[in-house]
Amino acid sequence: MTWIWILAGLVGLLLVLIVAAVAVMYRNPRKAHQHTPEKFDIPFQDVRFPTKNNRKLYGWWIPAKDKSPAPTLVLVHGWGRNVERMLPYIRRLHASGYNLLAFDSRNHGSSDPDHYSSMLKFAEDIIAAVDFVQKQPEADRERIGLIGLSIGGAASIYAAAQDPRIKSVVTVGAFAHPGEVMRYEFRQHHIPFFPLVWLLFKYVEFRIGAKLDAIAPVKNIHRANASIFLIHGEKDVIVPPGQAHQLESAGNPEKVHLWLIPEKGHSDCHFHPEFWGKVESFLEQTLHAQKTQNQARKDKFQDD
Repeated sequence: MTWIWILAGLVGLLLVLIVAAVAVMYRNPRKAHQHTPEKFDIPFQDVRFPTKNNRKLYGWWIPAKDKSPAPTLVLVHGWGRNVERMLPYIRRLHASGYNLLAFDSRNHGSSDPDHYSSMLKFAEDIIAAVDFVQKQPEADRERIGLIGLSIGGAASIYAAAQDPRIKSVVTVGAFAHPGEVMRYEFRQHHIPFFPLVWLLFKYVEFRIGAKLDAIAPVKNIHRANASIFLIHGEKDVIVPPGQAHQLESAGNPEKVHLWLIPEKGHSDCHFHPEFWGKVESFLEQTLHAQKTQNQARKDKFQDD
């Protein structure tokens, strides 16, 4: 019977190591923002709105300058960041006639804590943000888009596959499969997949209540009703560019487009001189142009 106790002890030690690995490698630093849109003389409202598990999210609601119903962009930060990360996007896109909603995902910034963070929780928070947008009188309910960075981009793809209200998605540095990115990170540390990483995956799936394969953006992108613009730096060492190629291949070729940016990494794509022009052109085609299409349908109905 001694060997049974030894085996049980080894299994217990492995589980302790797994929990420790999750705590160390995937904890997200919780930092509140230091600057607001006031830095750029942009008026905004502090807002809080509900999400899953009876938690509240903190955000900035920034109505468009034109008070008539306007298209709205939900801005989604990455892992360990907060609303302040989206200030470059707010500064640029506010001038382009969009309502903007930037928010802190759970366990980030000034939003409520909720045990642990995951891509699935990011996606749930995005859908909660869309719910909030649809209640705002300044928002055109039929023209809602997302801009997501890193895990925020991956979660935006997953959210768009679940919620047809989302019409347009721009991602920067999104991953195709959370498991593949985790395996890549462990390989960088020369940690073999079996048994520790394999057990880690099982533990993570238990914690989030879903299989990684089931929630992977690459397995869901074809279900999205939205048009999707994938932006990825060719020098990205956090999420390898191959992840972007997988997303492009899995998506509807008429709706999913990829732009690989030379000499850029994971967090600096917006410094490329063509970045804003390409993003605004995509949004113009997928959100502003949709107003013309919607009006044409209404006019046709009235004529009939």
